[in-house]
Amino acid sequence: MTLGVYTNTWRVYAYALVGLALFASGWVVNGWQAGKTIAELRAEKAQGTATRAEAARTDEANTAKLESKHAQDTIYNADRLANLKTGIDVDERAELARAERLHRDTDSRSATYRAQAQADAAARSDLADKAAALDRQLAEGLGVVASLGGDLKRRDAEVAALCDQVNIERRLSGDDSDQACSQK
Repeated sequence: MTLGVYTNTWRVYAYALVGLALFASGWVVNGWQAGKTIAELRAEKAQGTATRAEAARTDEANTAKLESKHAQDTIYNADRLANLKTGIDVDERAELARAERLHRDTDSRSATYRAQAQADAAARSDLADKAAALDRQLAEGLGVVASLGGDLKRRDAEVAALCDQVNIERRLSGDDSDQACSQK
């Protein structure tokens, strides 16, 4: 009976040992599966991060291109406006100089008209005064016309430049279809 007790005890130990080994191997397999799942989740997260980073890089590159084009167009538009204004200013100065010459000559023409009028009858004196007044008004009117013409040309150039700037701003937002003004 003693041998039977020892054999059963050893059998219990053996079963316990086998059960423990099976439990441990199951534990290890579960650990491997958990490790695999964690690795897959990390790989998915890394792929998502890489995809978002690539999308952000692409967006930044597109934004940089748009900003560069916007800056170039703005500089070009400002330079063109400056050149137009310079040309307009030169034309205006020439017209004003011409008006000033006519204005300075008004006095000598007026003296001529008066000399002729004194030689003629009293009616001609009145006609000379009217002609001198008209001449002065003509010279002043030319000065006003030259000044207003310069203002109008400047305004037209500024309106065209502002219109171009609106179109440039719209292109920055990617809307080329709706232009503020017709292109020249």
